[in-house]
Amino acid sequence: MAVKKGFTSVNEYIGSLHPDVQKVMKELRAAIKAVAPDAREKISYQIACFELNGKNLVHFAGWKNHVSMYPTPEGSEAFNKAIAKYAGGKGTTKFALDKPLPLKLIRQIVKFRVADNLKNEKLKAKKY
Repeated sequence: MAVKKGFTSVNEYIGSLHPDVQKVMKELRAAIKAVAPDAREKISYQIACFELNGKNLVHFAGWKNHVSMYPTPEGSEAFNKAIAKYAGGKGTTKFALDKPLPLKLIRQIVKFRVADNLKNEKLKAKKY
């Protein structure tokens, strides 16, 4: 797995992972980008991240047996129930490498995060 520190790009981070993990990370990255096309990629906390409006939108990381997204937003009861089987700790969503990514659910996560980001931007703008 990735042992290097000081990654300078998401490509470099993903490239440091095992090829099986790289494949899933690229799929996860594409799903995030499809929902948040204006988000900018960066490295934050030594993992991959998308930033929107100057704020971290979603982090994603590759591990030996899974990929993770952070933070997991709160949603409707149905959303919270759907995401429960992927919960991996406070604010962490884990997707096993040996199963297909739940792309619809991932898109929902990103949509919630984008909506929250935009709401916070509007609130910030009202203060000024």
